[in-house]
Amino acid sequence: MRVPVADSRLRIALVGTRGVPARYGGFETCVEEVGKRLVERGHQVTVYCRIDARTDTSVREYLGMDLVHLPALHKRSLETLSHTGLSAAHLLGHRPDAAIVFNAANSPWLPLLRGAGIPVATHVDGLEWKRAKWGPAGQRYYRYAEALAVRYSDALIADAGGIQQYYREEFDAEAVLITYGAPILGDAGDHRLAEVDLTANQYHLVVARMEPENHVHTIVEGYLRSGSVLPLVVVGSAPYAEQYTGSIRRMADARVRFLGGVWDQELLDQLYANSRVYWHGHSVGGTNPSLLRAMGAGAAVNAFDVVFNREVLRSAGRFFTNPEDVSKLALAAEISPQDAAERGRTSLQEAARYDWDDVTYKYELLARGLAAGEFRCPGSARRRRPGLQEARLTGASR
Repeated sequence: MRVPVADSRLRIALVGTRGVPARYGGFETCVEEVGKRLVERGHQVTVYCRIDARTDTSVREYLGMDLVHLPALHKRSLETLSHTGLSAAHLLGHRPDAAIVFNAANSPWLPLLRGAGIPVATHVDGLEWKRAKWGPAGQRYYRYAEALAVRYSDALIADAGGIQQYYREEFDAEAVLITYGAPILGDAGDHRLAEVDLTANQYHLVVARMEPENHVHTIVEGYLRSGSVLPLVVVGSAPYAEQYTGSIRRMADARVRFLGGVWDQELLDQLYANSRVYWHGHSVGGTNPSLLRAMGAGAAVNAFDVVFNREVLRSAGRFFTNPEDVSKLALAAEISPQDAAERGRTSLQEAARYDWDDVTYKYELLARGLAAGEFRCPGSARRRRPGLQEARLTGASR
């Protein structure tokens, strides 16, 4: 059995995401921020990257991380699972001291890694079975995948207390709580706003993947009802979501501006930092990196009312559940810019609780524990009191 010295260099594999550079979502941001810091701490980090139209497979290293580019089946239900299957096969010939697998959807490959003696932790993500895009079969699969993750992981990672509670009460499994970090932007400036015909503090902002559980439709509908004058700027897109995106565009009027995906980080940061209010409709994940970035930019935040968003925002947030709530909050933001500015300062204070260096330290401790054999299956995969946790996690915490 491999028992590393406390200060030894570890070989750590990060598996199950689109990889780096981070261009898409929370997992990719986490891999980039944590991976580069683990390299700075002296570890060898390998990131498994999905090949797409923008991938330069000749690039073998990024911010000190070794990159392995592998293909995937570009079909919504198979893309993540197929890429992780190839990654798991590659790992068998390049055995790390510890592997971190992101997304419980990838859990069918965990027995392969465990059987090969590779210590593995699974970052379970949010309540994926609640995403409307999957349908009944997909939702059943995610329920099954959660149980597999509990059974075949050496450790589980939850990025929010609400997710940790879900696994504790649903599976009698204890997950390690490791959130994300919030980038504190300081003075982001506003010189890029002219490129998209915007003025600082004179627009509402949504940044979200265009999926029903992110409630972009609720935000747009409520905004339209409010009679607001400042434009609503919508940033985001989603593969496989043309019908949903089209329905929102048809609903909107000229006050709603659709920018699509914005991959220029400087421009995106300035959009966050200079908004009158940022609208966060995400409802099924845990600690959301988009929310943390908005807070770190000092934006006032109106968020969909679920336990995860209240956990992060605390007193900095205002919350909505329907278009009527959105309408009232939109008018309040336009009537009282001073209140929005004060809430933005509170957002920045709350964001300081989320530090990437602290997050990386926790991942490093976890990796050392995995390599030393300190973790063993975190739970029994036995479901308890079905349905109870859904009510608790989706209900407002008033």
